[in-house]
Amino acid sequence: MRQLIIQVPRGQGKQVFNIAKSLDGTNLAQFEAMGSEGLIDLVLVHVSNRQVEKLLTRLEEITEVHITLLPTGVITLRPPASEAPEQVTNVEERSPLEIFLSGLQSVGSWRGFLGYAALAGFVVWTGLYTNTTYLLTAAMLIAPFAGPAMNVAVATARGDKKLLWRSLLRYFAALGVTIAVTGILSLVLRQDIATSLMIDSSQISSVAVLLPLAAGAAGALNLVQSERSSLVSGAATGMLVAASLAPPAGIVGMASAIGRWDMVISGLFLLLLQLVGINFTAALLFRVFGLSSQGVRYQRGKRWLFPVALGLTVAMLASLLTWQFAETPNLQRSTLAQRANAEIQKVVTQNQDVDLVEANARFTRANIQGQNTLLSVVYVQPRQGVSASKEEIRSRLTREIQTHLQKQKLNITPLVDVSVLELPNSNS
Repeated sequence: MRQLIIQVPRGQGKQVFNIAKSLDGTNLAQFEAMGSEGLIDLVLVHVSNRQVEKLLTRLEEITEVHITLLPTGVITLRPPASEAPEQVTNVEERSPLEIFLSGLQSVGSWRGFLGYAALAGFVVWTGLYTNTTYLLTAAMLIAPFAGPAMNVAVATARGDKKLLWRSLLRYFAALGVTIAVTGILSLVLRQDIATSLMIDSSQISSVAVLLPLAAGAAGALNLVQSERSSLVSGAATGMLVAASLAPPAGIVGMASAIGRWDMVISGLFLLLLQLVGINFTAALLFRVFGLSSQGVRYQRGKRWLFPVALGLTVAMLASLLTWQFAETPNLQRSTLAQRANAEIQKVVTQNQDVDLVEANARFTRANIQGQNTLLSVVYVQPRQGVSASKEEIRSRLTREIQTHLQKQKLNITPLVDVSVLELPNSNS
């Protein structure tokens, strides 16, 4: 339910009252007042969210109408008192006009916006440099990437070229500031090598596209839903969007400073993937919930822009995914490491001489020219009655694992370290 305060010239308040009443307005009130330009009629209106645009459309018939729209939900109670529980549970989505205007409001101040981007750069750099995971979470909370990314989707759904341009500018400006801050910090503090958290965060899964698709849907639903009907806070959905943006931005800056261009490419790939993935699902959901190129008090949308922008988004998304699956293993390291680990365990399980204790496979921070180094550390223990020596078991199992991994055609160089462990002597 939304509250509107409507000012019209004296004598036209009754018309406003009747319009609001025809749209199922509740707790209506009309009274005379003194405005800045003379005597006026003031009408207090409460209508459901879905009726806001209809009301504004009808009010366009009245000249010199002034409208104050309160963007927060209100609870209207009316007789009989016994129906109060039913009255307060009737919660609806925001009107398309509210969604659009809230997006426009968020593209105002540049100083605070870029300030948060710089602070996010300091925090994400500290987290990556010191291998402190919770600082990455803190950077996600203050990184201002969610707003521009969602405004790109709003502009796409509305067909608004001006908002689309301004939102893209703010998105890349924020990323540029964060990348610059992290790069400068790495240069000033003379960082020479990539940290383990940088390595882990730069490794991309083959299903990385699912995160921006989910983030776009969650962000759109949060903006569409009334604040009283949402079980998830705006900060939580904003963090979901920034979760896939803040660490890659930091990695791009830090990796550029130390000359790790493979990590720079991975970070840039993720940043582009997030933008197009978020825009795809969010723009579609906005259209489902009523955002269109033309609406009340909004006439600058271009009907052709939505299909064109969405088509370009799909084309970019397809191009990025094609690049990802063609570029093996650079843009699939996380998935390939898991697959390699599963293959190692399969080989060890089939071996009749040993039992698997633990296996771990990961791409290393070493940047050896011409090879994609996968380090596999395997711990096994001999089975009862096995006569082979520890060195024989280690050598034979190492060859079996390396041969098996090479047959999988993963485009990796498997370096395998097998450790044969002995059970404690029960007589000691």
